[in-house]
Amino acid sequence: MEPFTSAARDAPRPHVVLLASPGAGHLIPLAELARRLADHHGVAPTLVTFADLENPDARSAVLSSLPASVATATLPAVPLDDLPADAGLERTLFEVVHRSLPHLRVLLQSIGSTAALVPDFFCAAALSVADEVGVPGYIFFPTSITALCLMRRTVELHDDFAAAGEQRALPDPLELPGGVSLRTAEFPEAFRDSTAPVYGQLVETGRQYRGAAGFLANSFYELEPAAVEDSKKAAEKGTFPPAYPVGPFVRSSSDEPGESACLEWLDLQPAGSVVFVSFGSAGVLSVEQTRELAAGLELSGHRFLWVVRMPSLNDAHRNGGHDEDPLAWLPDGFLERTSGRGLAIAAWAPQVRVLSHPATAAFVSHCGWNSTLESVATGVPMIAWPLHSEQRMNAVVLEESVGMALRPRAREDDIGGTVVRRGEIAAAVKEVMEGEKGHGVRRRARELQQAAGRVWSPEGSSRRALEVVAGKWMAAAQNRFRSSF
Repeated sequence: MEPFTSAARDAPRPHVVLLASPGAGHLIPLAELARRLADHHGVAPTLVTFADLENPDARSAVLSSLPASVATATLPAVPLDDLPADAGLERTLFEVVHRSLPHLRVLLQSIGSTAALVPDFFCAAALSVADEVGVPGYIFFPTSITALCLMRRTVELHDDFAAAGEQRALPDPLELPGGVSLRTAEFPEAFRDSTAPVYGQLVETGRQYRGAAGFLANSFYELEPAAVEDSKKAAEKGTFPPAYPVGPFVRSSSDEPGESACLEWLDLQPAGSVVFVSFGSAGVLSVEQTRELAAGLELSGHRFLWVVRMPSLNDAHRNGGHDEDPLAWLPDGFLERTSGRGLAIAAWAPQVRVLSHPATAAFVSHCGWNSTLESVATGVPMIAWPLHSEQRMNAVVLEESVGMALRPRAREDDIGGTVVRRGEIAAAVKEVMEGEKGHGVRRRARELQQAAGRVWSPEGSSRRALEVVAGKWMAAAQNRFRSSF
């Protein structure tokens, strides 16, 4: 086990251990929480990561950006060669967490006095270790409070069937706070099939959540007021732990690489004129969808900056010259025809810096929650284009409840899949840039940007919520300090 680095943990500063499940999307907001606890709430945090299922370079980039006041540790790899080849990411992740619990226990014992353990939402099994060492466990929930309401509804649906072990399907549609109505196809994948083993794991995880002292959610009251109030009622009834909206936790633009050709290109564009298109590090489109998107952007007539990733390829599309170059899969002549008003770049862009740029007017996004909060924090309205995980639910929340996104509609293709056609894409771009609905989502995006900027002020909602929790930790640390004399 890698030793944890030095960090201030002299009494009465409460020492808190935060555990991030594998994946940069999970690590980044928890790292920002650790930074804020250290800088503003008198807490000495240790941020713990896993060696398994992790990109070492991505993990190192996040951890190296943290101040010296945040300690770090990495749990050693665990054997996984006994898992079947088709185990899937969710099951593998759950196994990594379970098999790493002995290492986590050793780490906590080596640290000594700890005020709390804060595992993220995939690491609920670690709450048992918190019980063993006699400290409260809080779940860090890196996505929306609406998603937390979905998890609570799933657990409540099974309250009368604990003994029988029956798995029950969620209703279709499922009504959630804020006027959100979800169809089964809009649930996160693991919630759709009640007969699947992963669904049973979710139910068990939700039951484990009930043993937490509370949730630290990466959202804020003004973004999801109905979901926050719904969670308060559940906590008052004792059916689920309290949820503390303590976000948004968004990367600073200073944490991204400084120079980029796309930023230089944005400098040359008029203010509020560019549509930014990016589907995250794991977002992949089909070859047909990539070409339809290109045609739609061209048809819209608006300026665009598009981060193009390799499309998903089948044998019919593979050829030696194209396989390694995302831009080679764009329609013939597209780059030439859109030269000057459009820029397509391969694989990556400094997203926070792009969204913060005065030229950026709208964001075509997969609706991952980190990207959503980055869009909120910069006041950029969204064209919601969800791909997987909880993104479809996020898109519904952003359009129907939050009111800062539009969604182009997909149509069935020739092989039973779905594709968003060029006309729908062009219409959505024109609407968000020029239309009456677009005016509304642009106004709402500006309002939420202002609200997000206030939540960390001395009287801001997220600062007050985090102070409540940090105050509990501080009181416990002071009591232990006094009792030691």
